[in-house]
Amino acid sequence: MTTTSKIIYWTSTIFLSFGMLAGGIQQLFQIGGYNEIVTQLGYPLYLLSILGTWKILGVIAILIPKKALLKEWAYAGFFFAMSGATMSHLAVGQSITEALPSIILLLVTVTSWYFRPNDKKIIEPQKQS
Repeated sequence: MTTTSKIIYWTSTIFLSFGMLAGGIQQLFQIGGYNEIVTQLGYPLYLLSILGTWKILGVIAILIPKKALLKEWAYAGFFFAMSGATMSHLAVGQSITEALPSIILLLVTVTSWYFRPNDKKIIEPQKQS
C-alpha cells in the first residue's frame, strides 16, 4: 500500500468515523434537529434510536483491528444508511443541498472502503488448478 493510499484511507476513515459517531449519538438521543428531519421524511422517530445504535457500533467495527468480515458489514451498513438517506431526501422533493451531508458521507464511506489496507479486506483463497 502506497503512502498516498494510506493517507487517503486514514483521512477518509477518520472523517467517516467522526461523522457517523456524531450523527449516531445525536440520533440515539434524538437531538441536533434529527427529529424534524426524520419527521419531514415521513419516518417514525424510533428509527433514530435504531440508526444511532448501529452507526455507533459500525464506527467501533471500522476502527478495531482485524475482523475483516465485521468491517465489511459495517461499510455495507453505512452505504445503505447514507444512500437511503440521500434517496429519502430526494424522494420527498427536498433539494440536493438538504441531501448533501448524506451524499458526502456516502462518498467518504466508499472512499474509506476502497482504500482500506489488505489486512482489513476479506481475501478469498486462490483456487488450485
